[in-house]
Amino acid sequence: MSSDLSAYPHHSSDYHGGAQGSTVAESTVSTASTQTPLVARRSPTSSVASDLAPQDDFQRRHIGPSEGDIQQMLNVLGLTNLDDLIDKAVPQAIRVKQPLQLGKGQSEYESLMELKAIASKNQIFRSFIGMGYANCITPPVIQRNILENPGWYTQYTPYQPEISQGRLEALLNFQTMVIDLTGMEIANASLLDEGTAAAEAMTMSFGLHKGKATAFWVSDACHPQTIDVIQTRAEPLGIQVIIGDHRTTEFDQPIFGALLQYPATDGAIYDYKAFIDRAHAAGALVTVAADLLSLTLLTPPGEFGADIVVGNTQRFGVPLGYGGPHAAYFATKLDYKRQIPGRLVGVSKDTAGHPALRLALQTREQHIRRETATSNICTAQVLLAVMAGMYAVYHGPTGLKRIATRIHQLTTLLAEGLQRLGYTLGTDAYFDTLRVDVGDRQTEILNRAIAQQINLRPLGTSAIGISLDETTRPQDVLDLLNLFVGGYTNGGSATSRLPFTLDDLATASEKLPASLTRTTPYLTHPVFNTYQSETELLRYIHRLQAKDLSLTTAMIPLGSCTMKLNATSEMVPVTWAEFTQIHPFAPLEQAQGYQILFQQLEAWLAEITGFAAISLQPNAGSQGEYTGLLVIRRYHEQRGEGHRNVCLIPQSAHGTNPASAVMAGMKVVAVACDDEGNIDVADLKAKAEKHSDRLSALMVTYPSTHGVFEEAIQEICAIVHEHGGQVYMDGANLNAQVGLCRPGDFGADVCHLNLHKTFCIPHGGGGPGMGPIGVAAHLVPFLPGHVVVNLDGATPQTSRIGAVSSAPWGSGCILPISWMYIALMGTEGLTRATQVAILNANYIAKRLEEHYPILYKGKNGLVAHECILDLRQFKKSVGIEVDDIAKRLIDYGFHPPTVSWPVAGTVMVEPTESESRQELDRFCDAMIAIRNEIREIEEGKVDRQDNLLKNAPHTAANLMADEWDHPYSRHHAAYPTQWTRENKFWASVGRIDNAYGDRNLVCSCLPMDAYEE
Repeated sequence: MSSDLSAYPHHSSDYHGGAQGSTVAESTVSTASTQTPLVARRSPTSSVASDLAPQDDFQRRHIGPSEGDIQQMLNVLGLTNLDDLIDKAVPQAIRVKQPLQLGKGQSEYESLMELKAIASKNQIFRSFIGMGYANCITPPVIQRNILENPGWYTQYTPYQPEISQGRLEALLNFQTMVIDLTGMEIANASLLDEGTAAAEAMTMSFGLHKGKATAFWVSDACHPQTIDVIQTRAEPLGIQVIIGDHRTTEFDQPIFGALLQYPATDGAIYDYKAFIDRAHAAGALVTVAADLLSLTLLTPPGEFGADIVVGNTQRFGVPLGYGGPHAAYFATKLDYKRQIPGRLVGVSKDTAGHPALRLALQTREQHIRRETATSNICTAQVLLAVMAGMYAVYHGPTGLKRIATRIHQLTTLLAEGLQRLGYTLGTDAYFDTLRVDVGDRQTEILNRAIAQQINLRPLGTSAIGISLDETTRPQDVLDLLNLFVGGYTNGGSATSRLPFTLDDLATASEKLPASLTRTTPYLTHPVFNTYQSETELLRYIHRLQAKDLSLTTAMIPLGSCTMKLNATSEMVPVTWAEFTQIHPFAPLEQAQGYQILFQQLEAWLAEITGFAAISLQPNAGSQGEYTGLLVIRRYHEQRGEGHRNVCLIPQSAHGTNPASAVMAGMKVVAVACDDEGNIDVADLKAKAEKHSDRLSALMVTYPSTHGVFEEAIQEICAIVHEHGGQVYMDGANLNAQVGLCRPGDFGADVCHLNLHKTFCIPHGGGGPGMGPIGVAAHLVPFLPGHVVVNLDGATPQTSRIGAVSSAPWGSGCILPISWMYIALMGTEGLTRATQVAILNANYIAKRLEEHYPILYKGKNGLVAHECILDLRQFKKSVGIEVDDIAKRLIDYGFHPPTVSWPVAGTVMVEPTESESRQELDRFCDAMIAIRNEIREIEEGKVDRQDNLLKNAPHTAANLMADEWDHPYSRHHAAYPTQWTRENKFWASVGRIDNAYGDRNLVCSCLPMDAYEE
């Protein structure tokens, strides 16, 4: 493929970045019907070129079983080949009629070279745009040992806390950091981005309000993208958003909440105390969106009355990454602990009475209350929260204050220089951002800056915003000043026309208001004051990593979660400077590499799913669900059928489905499932007929949440369409469809795609993720827009829904992972991966069916890509719970499967295509051995209470105790198999007492004496 930009669709754009008057390029949404699949452009043009291209057989190494293993597994199933398996497992009516048009897979070398050429189209300018994003320095010890370390990025969500203690401790550090800096009482373990965190604050405030107020007041000094997301979230809930100036606003109508920015988007620092008092008197809760680094110098919001504090921790060592992923934070009062969205890490104790960490209260995502939900968030940005928290550990309170002070001092030099040049500043009090009034010189100065590879922010038509950061140098200040006086830069040095030197400006006083200068200590816990040497920090990071089971240790067979290989070559581009150092609101001509990447990825995903277009903006699966429903809602409104608000959802659905529907302003109506786990078509038809005039959508997961391909899926879609509704497909199980069938072909109108599942973005310990949506042609006009980046170019974004994420393309920095996966696999590899995923699941089901009932199977006795093992009989027979079996699996060196979902008392197993037959056999052997341990209890050979399962997991400390009075040996407890003798993974704590942790809620770091024996 040519690396010249002319080979790709162009994106002409004007510079943008301000809240008003922004203009950007034409839409980058790809349409499958109008674009040639872009993989085909780089396919060799001759057989000789193909034969002589670099070969490294990535497909073979991504797919776990060898050819011989595949045949042996097929023999166990009584099948002749993979085609035979797929013919029996996947309904013929929905199968694709021709292969995907994605071309051949490439070698890792070729793909990396091509992606590097694309990345080189990005231009790394010095960006002083701000708007909640700041360049920063990622400490190398954190980059190498966390961000680039599969021991951290391949972990799963810490629902099994005994094997997640390292990550939970890192998240507890993050929570403590946020609590200390904001002055609040409790903080969660991160949210998706600042805009969505502010929106979550709005909906939480709405849910807590006891009166009838439906208005939410928002300061016009908030970041524009935050206001955009707020407005998107408010509309379907019937919330009126009032935008105003806190200095002059009178509450002429009842409000339930208010949002302030601290410092303001243009850098001003305001004393909000009087406003907050007035808002409280009006019965409203007040949220403050705060720059976390500034709080090392400024009075924390918790000390001047804030009820909720939100923001972004990106500048704590996390690269810009064209908008993400970054860890937002959410802090509030302890009174609201049961309403706080997202995850909350808390301290409890294990069976030995030792401190142990777990997800507190929210372990079951209690804020996702199906039909009465106040949030649909079931995820976090764990990997990025770990980085941000470790950044605070690395620098400590003194180091953070030193960084903040240096930034502020540079800003005061810049401000003094600008004033000496005759410019007026927007405010006398600021931290790192200045508003400079330039009159009619705005265009001149902005153009001069672009010529010198500097990005500034236009504010209105007569002002410019400048934000400094950790990477700013004194030379940058000189370069910036020369832009305003007419000097110029050349290769980073200035030919100065300034009438002064930096030394002349050194007398400038700091501009933090005395009444808002921080006086309270922060980060006093030893964890933030112990690991300042790299040796100690390296060991601390490694010590935490060793407490977590990741894919580097063993298979993580979680149903519906698809923990597949995240190949190293897919991960390498994530830390390329061409991707990490781009501001999300940089002019599009500087991000042409990203635009090419987005166009190609959108085209490939459209081809894979059969949809007309893709939006990459949703930055989590839950966001994808919500976005898809908003698109459907807007479609009905545009047709004059805005009254359609009924959403049909099968009873087996994940809790986020009804929660998303409620957040989208819909009324949930449950649809029954039959004894085989399929949607009850008769009940669906009856419900669709009953609500025909108000039917908006059906939410359906395919293959079903019960792990089978429902034969009636086309009929199900047709029924909904017949009654005027749209079909939303939950794409959690797309790994069973790629290359075999396409949702857009068999009836779905919109589908979200979990790129962190099917398309190899790693789970990162519970985040990051990506949940873009694909839509049919009639829904394309309604895909998300963005207030800062006009995705329609010169055309007004009139039909689009508003932004659902702070950045226009969500978490852009991790999209190269999915690009690499598709490029490496090609049509043949992707299809084979799906076939083997289905094979692996059926092989496990076959091997275990004599020992555990397989709860649901398809028409021909086969499952899809996952299977449900029914363990309920053991509770009745010998009192063994599903959790006992899950914890005992830890002793065998495995992460337990998904527990008690979608059916209580069961486990759902998904092996993925990346696991070898040997690993599958190890897992099956472990499950069979555990069945034999249960049998010994059934036969009365072992006590019902004191046994291997009830006491699992067994820790090294437990086994080293002087006394051992259990009726089984220490050896059997710790080393039940040969492989555990050769490579033992130890749980660092015993089984955790969940109830104790909830009764005694502690969500910040414990004093050190709590860990003493």
